[in-house]
Amino acid sequence: MRILIVPGHEPNFGGAEFNNLKERDMTMELGQFLQKLLENNPHYQVFIARDNKAWSTEFVNYYQNNWADIIEWRSLLKEEFSRLVVMGQIVKTYSAVVHNDAPNEVATRLYGLNKWANENDIDITINIHFNDNIRPNTRRPGEYSGFAIYVPASQYGNSEATKTLADSLFKRLAKYNPVSNLPGESTGIIDEPELIAVGANNSADTASVLIEYGYIYESQFQNKEVRTLALKDLAFQTYLGLEDFFNSDNVDVVKSYGTLLIPHQWSNLVGNRSVPLDIFALQTALIFDEVYPPSNKTKNDCARTGVIGPCTRTAINTFQAKYGIRGEDGRVGPQTVKALNQL
Repeated sequence: MRILIVPGHEPNFGGAEFNNLKERDMTMELGQFLQKLLENNPHYQVFIARDNKAWSTEFVNYYQNNWADIIEWRSLLKEEFSRLVVMGQIVKTYSAVVHNDAPNEVATRLYGLNKWANENDIDITINIHFNDNIRPNTRRPGEYSGFAIYVPASQYGNSEATKTLADSLFKRLAKYNPVSNLPGESTGIIDEPELIAVGANNSADTASVLIEYGYIYESQFQNKEVRTLALKDLAFQTYLGLEDFFNSDNVDVVKSYGTLLIPHQWSNLVGNRSVPLDIFALQTALIFDEVYPPSNKTKNDCARTGVIGPCTRTAINTFQAKYGIRGEDGRVGPQTVKALNQL
């Protein structure tokens, strides 16, 4: 199966930014993790659109040799789609969420990616993004969190296959990550008629998803070590979603957990020796054990952060009660560590 990975935005500009974080760098990091996972499986042939510095050579050449054709094709697609709407053969729908318009040159490159994928028999295109929302103070986090998957609206030819793929991806990602609580995204899978990346104006033959993997200001992305682990885990869950879509029977222990964080051996959670990576794995294990988030909270309230806060302490208390651990009272002591490691 031929997979095209498109890390969102241009190699050197564009995308959300928060403090020192840049969306275009995060999408590249996650994209490269996903690329490695897929390349290790002989069932997949993988293409990635760019790296941190430039478009891949294949796409540089394609743009140089076909720029005029892409512009003409883009224009013809819009004309044909408008004609079908006027004739009543297609009912035009509108985006449930407002998106920023891409500059003309960037939009042409996005159409070019779809055209290249059509011409090169790509089976699936995965567009990687991170979300943001308008905030009065751009140096402070916003109120929304969680991932969302955009799919082509039903009037497009690639809609049905993409929605089946999105269901598989959603189930894997939702196990450990919050679904977006932005109005319009809270269903997790959103019909999208206007995003070029998923096939606006019927420009994509391939199943094409655009995944917003979370909001750039979320806590798990702020610590570099935790961020790398979070991005690897998101890539792994995406990979498992693809395997599910293709009904793969490649089942092992790690796949059965659905995360790279467990199995895990804890040794640094007692006293003042706690490190973010062990806490991140602890929060993951508590989700798997169905005690995190606490019963009156959601994953949006209690994301995996690598920091022990009120949500984690409440879940630890529940875990200790569940396994008959006494005397540690929400503190990760030797009994709790032993139980975690045994489980």
